[in-house]
Amino acid sequence: MAFEPQHRPAAAAAVEGATVALEITQLVKQYPTGTKALQGVDLSIADGQFFGLLGPNGAGKSTLIHCTTGLASPTSGAIRVFGHDAVANYTEARKAVGLAPQDLNIDHFLTLEETLDFHGGYFGMRKADRKDRIAELLDAFSLTSKKDDRTRTLSGGMKRRLILARALMHRPRFLILDEPTAGVDVELRLELWHYVQRINAEGTTILLTTHYLEEAEQLCDRIAFINDGQIVAEGTSAELAATYNVDSLEDAYLELVGRKELSRGMVSEVGS
Repeated sequence: MAFEPQHRPAAAAAVEGATVALEITQLVKQYPTGTKALQGVDLSIADGQFFGLLGPNGAGKSTLIHCTTGLASPTSGAIRVFGHDAVANYTEARKAVGLAPQDLNIDHFLTLEETLDFHGGYFGMRKADRKDRIAELLDAFSLTSKKDDRTRTLSGGMKRRLILARALMHRPRFLILDEPTAGVDVELRLELWHYVQRINAEGTTILLTTHYLEEAEQLCDRIAFINDGQIVAEGTSAELAATYNVDSLEDAYLELVGRKELSRGMVSEVGS
């Protein structure tokens, strides 16, 4: 997984005439309890962007992802993945998406090879193509020596690698990473950073949710803040800092969640 990260110029927002990977319009999700997890979300991610979605727990990030991938049904609004309606044309929309969820949702009784093979078969890949792709991904994520092991024997870090490999198995054009480095060590986090930067540079559109702000700054061309089920700000890291009249993305986020007293600058002042 050796790949040197590069600081690329921030991509502009989706422009007229450009291919749009994800187009969300006035998305509402209301649960039977009456809770509105999403309240009229509008979001556009251009083909090839590395896009970050940041917000506190309960802000609506996971619900947005679940609606996009068919794990939840929108109450109203529209979701299009490369032009395919995610509800009316679910099969085509879902083929374009690879999802690496936050939860380690793997079958503990399958081997690594079987896990990837099953996923590829679900998405209609031919057996020979699956075999080649499995070998490629196991090598890319340094898992070849474990291919015949049951997934339950893997460490947490290796399970993270497997989940990302599984998400990429069917060669999706759009990859969703939901807290992909939660609970992993620094070495693995940097390895994953390098790999996803590479596949983005090769053309894969990526949507990242994370609580690690340095991760968003390092990887994302553009970032949106979501809070209380609404997109409240969007731009590059510098633009978001300017929106909140602060010096960094971290301070902008603290303004978003109403905890500006936790700013590193204020902590330094107290310490002095």
